[in-house]
Amino acid sequence: MNKQATAFQMTRSEQETQNEANRLTVQIETALAAVVMRSPDDADSLESAADRIERAARDLATAIRGLAQERKAAEDQS
Repeated sequence: MNKQATAFQMTRSEQETQNEANRLTVQIETALAAVVMRSPDDADSLESAADRIERAARDLATAIRGLAQERKAAEDQS
């Protein structure tokens, strides 16, 4: 384990936010790859990519709001 990992342990909300951000990044990269690929079912593929990005973005926004609430609660306790 590296020094940074031992000095900073992420909370569950922080981990969830990071996971959702990573998932959105992957969805965006996949969509960008679909843009350069041209196939007979191109429109369906792009629509599916757009749907996945929307879901991932909503999930990330929810995770960020949860993290903000967690930090506000921690701040209020100190």
